[in-house]
Amino acid sequence: MTIFTPANIAALVIAASFAAGLNVYATVLTLGLLAHTHWAVLPPGLDALGNWWVIGASAAMFAAEFVADKIPGIDLIWNALHTFVRLPVAALLAYQASSHLSPEMKLIAAIAGAAIAFVAHGSKTAVRAAVTPSPEPLSNIALSTSEDAAAVGISWLATQYPWAAAGIAIALLAFALLAFRWIYRSIKRLFRRPSAPSAPLSSP
Repeated sequence: MTIFTPANIAALVIAASFAAGLNVYATVLTLGLLAHTHWAVLPPGLDALGNWWVIGASAAMFAAEFVADKIPGIDLIWNALHTFVRLPVAALLAYQASSHLSPEMKLIAAIAGAAIAFVAHGSKTAVRAAVTPSPEPLSNIALSTSEDAAAVGISWLATQYPWAAAGIAIALLAFALLAFRWIYRSIKRLFRRPSAPSAPLSSP
């Protein structure tokens, strides 16, 4: 059973926020099921996640995202719209996880949660923008499935071994930042038109 000291809460915030940036519904569903079945103990502020209404709603939305996120083109629209879902929910989860800390620490946790989710979400969207134009759908499906699995796995690990989960999230954040820069440069080169060749000089 995890004892949620301030240090463990910080680790949980890092891991859960990263997972929420990948798939917020999978994260909420995993945490809710673990709490409801007593397979894990969450900080008191996250007790509401174990409510069956929350579990049912997140399961329904996870099912919708599982399908939409694997359809080329639709996935880009879905991810763009979820900028306004993943970041606020990650901030709320972080705020509630630190509910017994000082108001200043709760605010810092919420900002950190939103920032971590933003990096995860932004990198996911950038990678998807690079993969979606591929004529075959298998790469898109494989990428989406691996993101779903990562969100569930990191969420579970955060309740059992918070710092191990946080370490994985931090490593993936560093990789995501590097990947984002590489993808941005690749897309920029893709849309950069080569200069038109100069016309040959006519001989007299």
